[in-house]
Amino acid sequence: MKYWKYYLVALIVIIIDQAVKLIVHYNMEMGMPGEIVLLGDWLKLHYTLNPGMAFGVELGSDYGKLMLSLFRLVAVFGIAYYIYHLVKTKAPKGLIWCIGLILGGAIGNLIDSTFYGVWFDNHPYGSSTPWFHGQVIDMFYIDIWEGIVPNWIPILGGKPMSLWPIFNVADSAIFIGVLIILFNQKRFFAHYDEPAKQPAAEQQGL
Repeated sequence: MKYWKYYLVALIVIIIDQAVKLIVHYNMEMGMPGEIVLLGDWLKLHYTLNPGMAFGVELGSDYGKLMLSLFRLVAVFGIAYYIYHLVKTKAPKGLIWCIGLILGGAIGNLIDSTFYGVWFDNHPYGSSTPWFHGQVIDMFYIDIWEGIVPNWIPILGGKPMSLWPIFNVADSAIFIGVLIILFNQKRFFAHYDEPAKQPAAEQQGL
């Protein structure tokens, strides 16, 4: 149980993430016509598809999307093993819970990119195969600003953009896990400094 409780956190994230995505897919119209206001003018449900990485960044080719999906698959196995390693080395529990959140979020989006192209036929037009080319379903929209980026801005100029990205439950789990780790680095990783401090302490005792 000392291992599986952390994997259970990941499983809960996956279940909630996939449930919300399925509800949105089967009950909402995509884009502005199906938008639902949750809190004033700034928090909305907005069904959209993300063909690439976070913030909609794409790798630029059919093979790029395939490589991204395969990278996610490898990363998931790496994160899962890292949890096992952390538990075995008695790392701080808070750190392991955070990695569990990150694992759940990574698997949640991996399911989209692996299977949604087949299940929902949402792979980009011209994809060589629907497998590993599915687009991630996003829905939470913090509407701070939306418009066309001025043409004088390099790369992004002339493109429509939202000031805050549209995200999903999996993204939120990853973000929260990473944020907590960043704010607790000294406490979470202090045990890695202990071996380096031991020789000095022993030297003082001589």
